[in-house]
This record gives sequence, structure tokens and C-alpha cells, in this order.
Amino acid sequence: MILTFGSINADLLVPVPRLPQPGETVLGSSYRILPGGKGANQALAARRAGAEVMLAGAVGRDFLAALALGTLRAEGVDTRLVHDLELPTGCAAIMVSAAGENMIAVAPGANAGVRCEWVPDELLGANTTVVGQLEVPLGETEVLIGRARRHGGRCLLNLAPALPIDLGLLSEIDLLVANESEAAIMSPDPMEIARRLRQALVVTRGAAGASAFLANGSRLDLPALPIVPVDTTGAGDTFVGVLAATLDLGADLKAALRRASAAAGLACLAHGGQTAMPGMTAIDSAVANLPQG
Repeated sequence: MILTFGSINADLLVPVPRLPQPGETVLGSSYRILPGGKGANQALAARRAGAEVMLAGAVGRDFLAALALGTLRAEGVDTRLVHDLELPTGCAAIMVSAAGENMIAVAPGANAGVRCEWVPDELLGANTTVVGQLEVPLGETEVLIGRARRHGGRCLLNLAPALPIDLGLLSEIDLLVANESEAAIMSPDPMEIARRLRQALVVTRGAAGASAFLANGSRLDLPALPIVPVDTTGAGDTFVGVLAATLDLGADLKAALRRASAAAGLACLAHGGQTAMPGMTAIDSAVANLPQG
């Protein structure tokens, strides 16, 4: 089972011809309000990839809460550990350029009130993969990772958004996933980070694919799916969710990375985060089209 501990948002998505410069206003043609948040996105990606998924997080007692949770519940993500708080539901403002690049600002809202004590110990055993990100309080995520390790669970942490974390935590984490800039904040040498982890540091590189730096000193390089991107919003979350799900289903790391890379490419072919995430059939078909690298 995947237990995702993370953020739940509503996304205000505005397509624009190009991303604005500081102090500049750029007119878009329309907007949409869509479900999002890194925790919710990764939970849904894992569910669509075939895993049993439970989400722990928080929403507000407002009209955005139902929108933020609707797709998750409709597709079978277990939301019993989602609490409603006297805070607004988290919200992200996202601008997407015609070239598929994005600019994002996030207001945490209820995500700032998420607590690891909501997750009971009995869910943290050897059959559970805990997936965390940094859009909920870092201290709560760190405590949950420590609890999961003590109970034998696998831990995957997505270092996004980039925040400094306690290097002592790395020995508790099986997989750390970061893009190139996020990984560089920790160390210019990715292998230095990898050696502190239980299994590997996975660095995503967009159109250049991804690299896994293993704790044993070896390295795996994975290609990206050859595509023309429409919107890269949610591609990283898709990668994380599908990676976690595929490992949870019993695949080895290389196979899981290939499946995650293919799914992330597919997620760039439509607008939005959750709206663009592929299902099992599409993912498994795309893996066959992924270059060997």
C-alpha cells in the first residue's frame, strides 16, 4: 500500500502566451480551477498506476475542499486520514506558457495544519510505502519517516519544494527524488547524497530523462519519453507517484524508473496536473516506446 502524507490544493490554472517578467502583466485567454497539491497529485498518480493508496492531509471547510478531493475519491484513493480544519483549503496559482513552461505560487492554507499523529502506527509496517513531500510541515514529515522506519515501512521523499532538510534524516529514507536544482541545494555531488540513503537518490532532468545514484556507488540513467510538451505541471508528481506504485507492486528499481519516466512524459501532453495524469494502460503502452538509453 502507498500512504501519501502531503498537500491537497485547488489549482488556479491560467494559460499565457509567455511567462511574465517581474512587474509585468501578461493576459491569458481563460482560466480553470482544478484539483492539485503535491500530496494529492502523487496519490492519484500512484492509484492510476495500479496501487492501493491512502492519503493523509488536510483541507478547509470551504467550497474548494470538495473540488480538491473529488477526483481522488471518485478513483478510489482512501481519504479517511484527510482532516477538515478551520483554515482555507490550500491553493496554487499556476501560469503555463505556450511552450509548456510554468510558474507557480502556493498558499498552504490547511496544509500548514497537517499532523503526523493522524497516521496510526499499524499503517506503517513492511507492506507500506510512505510517500512524502515538503508542502506540509517539514517537522511532521520527518517524524513520520522515523516512525515508518521503526515499523519496517519503505520511505520515499520528494524534495519539493526545495527546502533544507536534516542530513541525519537521509539514513531513514529509501529513495529521495529531486530535480537537478533541488538536488544541488543539498550537494553538488549527487553520489555524496546517495551514499547516505538506504537505496538511491533519483534526479529528474526533464527532457533529458532521470538518473538514479545508488547507495552502493553505481548509477542508472533513464531516458525521457520523446514528446512535444503541452504543459509540464504535475509531471514530477506523476513520476513520484508511479515510481512508488511500481515499486510497491514488486518491480525492481530500473523497471519502476522506466515506468515512472514514461508516465511523466505522458503527463506533459495535456493541461493541468491531475487532469493530465495517465492510467495503467497508457503507461504500460508508453514504456514500450521509451528509448533504451
